Amino acid sequence: MGTGPKTEQGAGMTEYRFSAVIGHDEDGYWGQCPELQGCYTQGITFEETVENLKEAIALHVEDRVACGEEIPQNDTVSLLTLDIAV
Repeated sequence: MGTGPKTEQGAGMTEYRFSAVIGHDEDGYWGQCPELQGCYTQGITFEETVENLKEAIALHVEDRVACGEEIPQNDTVSLLTLDIAV
């Protein structure tokens, strides 16, 4: 797992790439970023949840940068749905 930024943006901004998991249950949608422990959100619609997760990730990264912490990055993420019979 690398720790560096993916690309440089103008005006001193750094762009990172994160994986996102969006799910749906009886209460609406939820989203999380597996690379950033504790970074999750929810929303009424899929689109709202994606926007909320983007904001949550940005705030999480800003806090880590301000504290001098590394930003975890994955090169590859695989998402599987597994059916398990018990």
